[in-house]
Amino acid sequence: MDVLWIQAHPEPRSLNGFLAAAGRRALRTDGHRVEVSDLYAMRWNPVVDAADYGHDPAGRFQVAHAAGRAHTRGTVSEDIRAEQRKIDRADTIVVQFPMWWFGMPAILKGWFDRVWHKGYAYGHRGPRGEWIGYGDGFLAGKRALAVVTMGGPPWFYGERGIHGAVDDLLFPLQHGLLFYAGATVLPPVLVHGTDRFTAANAETAAEELRERLRTMPVTEPLPYRTQTGGDYDERFVLRPEIAPGVTGLRAHLRERDKESAGGRRGTAGV
Repeated sequence: MDVLWIQAHPEPRSLNGFLAAAGRRALRTDGHRVEVSDLYAMRWNPVVDAADYGHDPAGRFQVAHAAGRAHTRGTVSEDIRAEQRKIDRADTIVVQFPMWWFGMPAILKGWFDRVWHKGYAYGHRGPRGEWIGYGDGFLAGKRALAVVTMGGPPWFYGERGIHGAVDDLLFPLQHGLLFYAGATVLPPVLVHGTDRFTAANAETAAEELRERLRTMPVTEPLPYRTQTGGDYDERFVLRPEIAPGVTGLRAHLRERDKESAGGRRGTAGV
């Protein structure tokens, strides 16, 4: 595998730093190639700016239009292009971060804001002019895996937990950024209760991570519905016969059909 490991934690001696080092070492030991984007170490600029796209400051800055034009002209800033070249070389993308205030750190969100721009990550059309997304796109054929540490215990993030279901908290990343772009999104590696971790806990988490990395090629992905699979109507709204009575983010997982029909509960990502 050619792996791009994107890491967002300011302290290399943290649990995140330990897990990242253990995971990358395991991949390399198994013969895989690993590139790293350690955003804090890189001092990554997370702020979208007109200068990213060579935009004339005298004109109104319309971000998507400016980005698409710069991508076509080859004038996107070099730090963004360097990250895009890493993505292009990779067949597997690992996104690792601590969950801060129910989402990813700002530096990581800013990485996506700048790298996932129009012309590169979206705005593409198929042979008949159709919109491409949700199951197809520039990441088609690539795997993606989120590795997330959380301070609270797992029951805080359950279906009825006070923090909300972890699948819902990760939906913007896994469905909205990765699956939208065509990636095969694997169930995340979730490390709970990290505020109270011991050295033994850390080693257990590292071994679980190593096992998940070893089994990535055969892991069943999250069963998100593709936009061209027939589940959505012409407005991209779920058809009434699909998961009837189910609403919200989890309706876009095919497992919800089983639950609504009386089958087992879907547990992807928990």
